[in-house]
Parts: sequence; C-alpha cells; structure tokens
Amino acid sequence: MKFSGKLHTTLQPIWRNNHNHPFVVEMGKGSLDKEKFRFFMVQDYLYLIEYAKLFAIGATKSQDVKTMGQFAKLLDATMNEEMALHRQYAERFGVSEKELEEASPSPVTLAYTHYMLHVGQSGSVSELVAALLPCAWSYREIGRELAAIPGAADHPLYGEWIRMYSSDEFGQTAQWCIDLLDELTAGKPENELAKLEEIFLTTTRFEYLFWDMAYHKTMWPVSE
Repeated sequence: MKFSGKLHTTLQPIWRNNHNHPFVVEMGKGSLDKEKFRFFMVQDYLYLIEYAKLFAIGATKSQDVKTMGQFAKLLDATMNEEMALHRQYAERFGVSEKELEEASPSPVTLAYTHYMLHVGQSGSVSELVAALLPCAWSYREIGRELAAIPGAADHPLYGEWIRMYSSDEFGQTAQWCIDLLDELTAGKPENELAKLEEIFLTTTRFEYLFWDMAYHKTMWPVSE
C-alpha cells in the first residue's frame, strides 16, 4: 500500500470527523447560517494567503525542475485564480475586498497557518506536502460528497463553493499532491514515515478546528 493509502486508512476515524462536522453537514443541506459562512469566507481568505506561501517554499526546496514548476503553478493558481474567485464570491455575503484585506485572523487561523509554515520552512519537501495535503485532499472529498446531495451544488449561497471543490480541476491539484507524497516517501524508513504521519494528523486536526471555529465564529476570548 502506498503511504497516502496507509494514511487515509489509519486516520479514517479522525478524518471523518471533518466530513461530519455540523458546518459541513448543514452546508450540504443548505441550512447553514449565512453569517457562519460569511465568517468562514473571511478567515479562509486569510488562510489562503499563508497557504500559498507553502507552494513558494516547495518550489525553492524542490530538487527537480518539474516539481518546482508544478509548485509555481499552484502558487499562481491560488493567488491569481482561487483568491480572485474567493473575493467575487465573498461579495454575495456582503464582504468587501477592503474587509478581506483588513481582517484579523482568528487564533485557529493563526495557529494552523503558523504550524504549516514552520513545517515547510524547517522541514523537507515531503514534510511540507504532508502538512498542506489534508486541506486539499479533504476539500476534494467533501466537495464531491456534498455535490452528490440532490440540489446541493445548485444552492444559491453554497452551491458555488461545492462546485469549486468538487471540480475536476481542483481534484487534479489534490491528486498531484497525493502522488508527490507517495513518490517522496517510497522506500523511506519507518521512523521518517511516522514523523510524516504525525504532521498529516496534526493538520487534519487543524482542519476540524477550522470548521469548528467558523461554525462558532470564534475569535479571541476577551474583547479589546
């Protein structure tokens, strides 16, 4: 079994918590509170700014031109396509570009992105991919599962999000990351694989915290 398959099987109980979170479930039903999704959109925009930096780090650490070029493409697609769509989509929820640019990250957004960037900057390319993969992989799975619900992909508020992450284009991005992790881990000793599994598990848990943060619109506990 390839390393990605082992991760997916071993961590399935934890992985499924993300799919079963009320935010995701209610989005599929079309019953999610609009203000919760609005909060999510703002924090996700801030998250994507930091997430894109991982692709830049991946390009600088890559050992071959092909991998470097693919990381560069992902950086470009995130900054100039996904985030542009994000800004347009946010307008439907009354979120201006100015609000997106001036928003403050929640504690979860800060912790999640800082952890990934720490791994990316201090670790190997395989560690970087293990850190960024749960986001792309779980969004692909969640998008496809929600798209299979009758009417979910046509919902006036949440349908565009579902269509984006269930699309073949996004699926190809996630699959490239999965394939790269398998390529990088082929023949690696168990102690190195255990470290990668721990990184993957940590960001999988952060994915759950991110859904939970958005559902409860959680910022700092004490207002200033």
